[in-house]
Amino acid sequence: MQQAATQGMGKKLNLFERYLSLWVGACMLAGVLLGKLIPGLTDSLRGLEFGRGSQINAPIAVLIWLMITPMMMKVDFTSVRNVGKRPRGLLVTLFVNWVVKPFSMAFFAWLFFRHVFAGWISGAEANQYIAGAIILAAAPCTAMVFVWSYLTDGDPAYTLVQVSVNDLIMLFLFAPIVRFLVSGASSLSVPFLVLLYSVIAFIVIPLTAGVILRTWFIRRHGRDWFEKVLLPKFAPVTILALLATLVLIFAFQADNITSKFLHVVLIAVPILIQVYFNSSLAYGLMRLLKVEYSVAAPGALIGASNFFELAVATAIALFGPGSGAALATVVGVLIEVPVMLSVCAVCNRTRRWFPETTEASGEPLPSAFARGIGS
Repeated sequence: MQQAATQGMGKKLNLFERYLSLWVGACMLAGVLLGKLIPGLTDSLRGLEFGRGSQINAPIAVLIWLMITPMMMKVDFTSVRNVGKRPRGLLVTLFVNWVVKPFSMAFFAWLFFRHVFAGWISGAEANQYIAGAIILAAAPCTAMVFVWSYLTDGDPAYTLVQVSVNDLIMLFLFAPIVRFLVSGASSLSVPFLVLLYSVIAFIVIPLTAGVILRTWFIRRHGRDWFEKVLLPKFAPVTILALLATLVLIFAFQADNITSKFLHVVLIAVPILIQVYFNSSLAYGLMRLLKVEYSVAAPGALIGASNFFELAVATAIALFGPGSGAALATVVGVLIEVPVMLSVCAVCNRTRRWFPETTEASGEPLPSAFARGIGS
């Protein structure tokens, strides 16, 4: 059992992955210090928008494009054609991500912020925190899932299929789900036009750019060069953009984080419950349906993690960078890494619960090391 527990977590990671929690924590601290020590610069950056009234923060938008576009270049939508060979894992992932996850988060947020924590927060703050939690849960993770899948020895090809299908669905369901649940669980109204701008800015643009660049590079230089030579060169850009995004996010929320520390703790409670609830549900359904471990683990991780870059940007666009909704999404960022590492650890320790054969053929699965995987 100990060998199984350490098989996935003992992999050789790059410098960023090995000290992920350290880098994220350092950027959070740097962001808070920036916001408190240089408020004038922070306010100037906060006020930069793409067009009057769009509420799309320009620095965050640019950083998110730099971060997400290379990741979208990894997504091969032609892989969706192979879903029919092993559909059960994908069906569980889609059920948890789109039928259970946003609605369970709306329920947990309403329960805790409206009732359990009513003595510590005002009604207006509850509305904001409910909205932020819903926005966070309505976007399944796109980028970091590849890291979590790697840590659990997941099937990289199937993880790619799960991410690809989720990205396609997110184009059409993210905005309606957010508007419906936020309006229903809180007294806040969600301007559909602003929400549409967010979807276009943070999903459509990087996804389109990624598809176009992927197609062009593969046609010009071949798939092998694209995957083994070009994509690794984008890794530093993605990492630096991610870290810079975290600095800005926490700079914009510096006052809220330092003055409302109790609220940060309270916000974390329903988010933590929702993460473990959805990951356990996905993992349990995978086991019930006898899905192989290399598919079950990434499926549980996709159900547990969030596309926090999109969530934070959307919350800022809808309610402003200093809003409670933005703070709630930032708390999601704060707990994302340690929580997901704990889910990875559970998956690695329980891999013996699952079959090691494919759904279609019953033949043993090759090792993830043999297949190779990029994060």
